[in-house]
Amino acid sequence: MPTIFEIFGLRFFFYSDEHLPIHVHIEYGGNDAKIEIATRKVVQNRGLKPRELKKATQLVEMYEQEIIKAWHDYFDKE
Repeated sequence: MPTIFEIFGLRFFFYSDEHLPIHVHIEYGGNDAKIEIATRKVVQNRGLKPRELKKATQLVEMYEQEIIKAWHDYFDKE
């Protein structure tokens, strides 16, 4: 599970066997969510509170290019 970064206790990561579209998983306090990068759509939420999800979405927007680069750096090696 490559971790991209951790901010405010929110850990942003990929699983090693991911699929398109580009998305990121977020973990906080034992709960997690998944956000698609292009649409910023929350496609899965397992326990993140609305405030945590809002912060995660804002960080995805702020760090979109870094997340996309990390995706390509990791998955385009194959």
